[in-house]
Amino acid sequence: MASLRDIPSIEQLLQRDAVRAAIARHGRDAMTRAARQAADEIRASLTAPDAVAPADMMATVESRTLDLAAAGAARSLRRVINATGVVIHTNLGRAPLAAAALANARLAEGYSNLEYDLAQGARGHRHVHAERLLCTLTGAEAALVVNNTAAAALLTLAALAHGREVIVSRGELVEIGGGFRVPDVLAQSGANLREVGTTNRTRASDYAAAIGPRTAMMLRVHPSNFRLTGFTERPELGELAALAKQFRLPLVEDLGSGWLGSDVAPPPLRDEPAVRASIDAGADLALFSGDKLLGGPQAGIIVGRRALIDRIAAHPLMRALRVDKLTYAVLEATLTLWADTPSRSEIPVYRMLTLTADELEPRARALAGLLEQLAGVRASLIDTVSTIGGGSAPGAELPTKAIALDVKGLTADALEQRLRAARTPVIARIQGNVVVLDVRTIDDREFDDVVDAVRGQRS
Repeated sequence: MASLRDIPSIEQLLQRDAVRAAIARHGRDAMTRAARQAADEIRASLTAPDAVAPADMMATVESRTLDLAAAGAARSLRRVINATGVVIHTNLGRAPLAAAALANARLAEGYSNLEYDLAQGARGHRHVHAERLLCTLTGAEAALVVNNTAAAALLTLAALAHGREVIVSRGELVEIGGGFRVPDVLAQSGANLREVGTTNRTRASDYAAAIGPRTAMMLRVHPSNFRLTGFTERPELGELAALAKQFRLPLVEDLGSGWLGSDVAPPPLRDEPAVRASIDAGADLALFSGDKLLGGPQAGIIVGRRALIDRIAAHPLMRALRVDKLTYAVLEATLTLWADTPSRSEIPVYRMLTLTADELEPRARALAGLLEQLAGVRASLIDTVSTIGGGSAPGAELPTKAIALDVKGLTADALEQRLRAARTPVIARIQGNVVVLDVRTIDDREFDDVVDAVRGQRS
């Protein structure tokens, strides 16, 4: 067994010139932790019967100490290139933000009128920010912004239905991302869910039969991350709105992704319910996401009747779930682009969703040409499909152009790993045992980084 006595002490390591220089950058505590971990790793490696001690133990432990300290100081959140073709990729941060939205976030460099009424010269309310644009785009009387759609549902039920019953179809009690289930989230509001109908068929009469003295509201949940087909039935929103009005109950629709609607929507989104359509059909409140089809920051948006919005805003949970100035700045700028139809293409998600395969082909050829300049690389154009992602329009496919990538000497798995390990990681997909780069989700400005990743350039 190799000797353990040659492993330097922590104090010896901390006196080395390179480590002392690193202490100035990272601090003595961080370097001490790194030195201990490095020594422990070497010690563990030398316990094997056939272990061989490094020729220069001090240099080996010192080098590992510096590597560990650098890794500990590195930022874990990094920019990546999405080459998967999944437009709203939950694991990759969902919606990329528009340049105008990012520019508007610069107001956070100084002070802002987040809760100050400039006209009155007195304290104001942060709720007013983005409200005008949200009302214009959806036809609602008022709007409220919280930190995500689950929070919007939780807050709405807590404010309007705590201790009372909320009627919801069994077919709409879905599980959302991360293993969270709608019934579990809503139960935290203190409301009691009253399930009606069956998994595949629910009628307006089922809702009517469940209404009683303890009923506080009717809830409709858009099953955005799955689709039921076959022997199914679901009442139109207008039917439920008429029923809710008859019994003087609020009707709340959780729309999930939050499509604002467009005349040039791709076919998969033409059946996606638009927020304005829900309000026009009689929903008293509509809840939707800011960072999916809307293409803005993570946020949960509540729009609808002023009286109900005011009650929700006054609930104590609002303080815990409200958003900050950065979210308002980015959201308001994104909504401004939505309100100006010609500017919508500046929103990355909107632009990517509306590009046709013919429009993508020249970009795919340009990137393939750059890649084929590398030795041992073959880049072939293929016809395939992109997906929307983010639980929007499940099963929908967008015809696209992609690059089938082959690098001499590398399997598909090894190439995919090389791309992930690059200085700017490229997240691709393997299709038919071939690495595929979908240009729908790759920006032209990222082409050089993709080339570097294929070349094997690491950070």
